[in-house]
Amino acid sequence: MNLPNKLTILRIFLVPVIVIIPFLGIKGEFLGIGIDFWIMNLIFIIASITDKLDGYIARSRNLVTNFGKFLDPIADKILVLAAMLILVEKQMLPAWIPVIVLTREFVVSAYRLIAVEQGGKVIPASVWGKLKTVTQMIAIILAFININGTNIFFGFIKGGLSPLELTINIATSVMLLVSVVATIFSGWDYIKGGKDLFKDK
Repeated sequence: MNLPNKLTILRIFLVPVIVIIPFLGIKGEFLGIGIDFWIMNLIFIIASITDKLDGYIARSRNLVTNFGKFLDPIADKILVLAAMLILVEKQMLPAWIPVIVLTREFVVSAYRLIAVEQGGKVIPASVWGKLKTVTQMIAIILAFININGTNIFFGFIKGGLSPLELTINIATSVMLLVSVVATIFSGWDYIKGGKDLFKDK
């Protein structure tokens, strides 16, 4: 197994580690944020780095494999959705955001299955797809340190926030909104580009 695939597998193994952290009862705060959230955020950042690193290594060293093509996008989806569900459980993220993300992934996966079955051409990731990935990861990193997380999208119009809390809240909200728009448009790109696959022959 080559290095890029090992990094992809590492990313998957880091997901249950993130999920377990809230159950360990880690006490203490730093800058008003729980130590457990700092740890989860650090692990998520490391996992996100491996996402970029494994792709770069695979392409630069000509180590692209079918196993990597199959597992890499799955690892990304597991990582992002796991982090979002933790934030939803902690009331730091609206539930409709991961619902949109999951719906998009089901649509794209269904398209790919039909494309393979009919021998269709797989549509490469568009600029919307790349924007989706980047903004999702940045938004999640910010959400983990968004102290006023229960009011994402609306909290910044209320009083009682310090300048730092206000900045983080607005930045989180903007990144989440951009990621949602990019998620929807990237899914539409697949539907539009593969519409011929749904015609009966």
